[in-house]
Amino acid sequence: MVEIFRHLSVCFTAGVFGGLVNALFVWGMGALGAAALFGIGIAPAWTLPWLYQRLVWGGIWGFLFLIPVMTRSVWGRGALLGLFPSLVQLLVVFPNVLDKGMFGLELGALTPAYVLVANSVWGAAAAFWMTCAQERTRRRGRL
Repeated sequence: MVEIFRHLSVCFTAGVFGGLVNALFVWGMGALGAAALFGIGIAPAWTLPWLYQRLVWGGIWGFLFLIPVMTRSVWGRGALLGLFPSLVQLLVVFPNVLDKGMFGLELGALTPAYVLVANSVWGAAAAFWMTCAQERTRRRGRL
């Protein structure tokens, strides 16, 4: 039972870390004007409510690492699992919550590609955390 809770907490924490790195990426691209350079209207302000939302949702998405897919490559899993939050953002959040059209195209023609890249950043960061946590557990003789 302890191992189950340990694995759940590692997945959630990996997702939170991925959410932090994703938030830094999205905010940085907006703050530096890189998103606008590509005609993408996403430049969020760095506020605590904005950050908390990304951390919590990142943690929730981290539970995707429980799915036994591409188990030999945590990096491949990170890239693959990053597609799920992208699909929700493009097909649910943009059109229904933010009223920015299907795929968020009202924010710019390259918005779908930007979302895929940003969520790949989440997946890679979460995969990095998972790799570090698994290596530490192996060294301690727990895996």
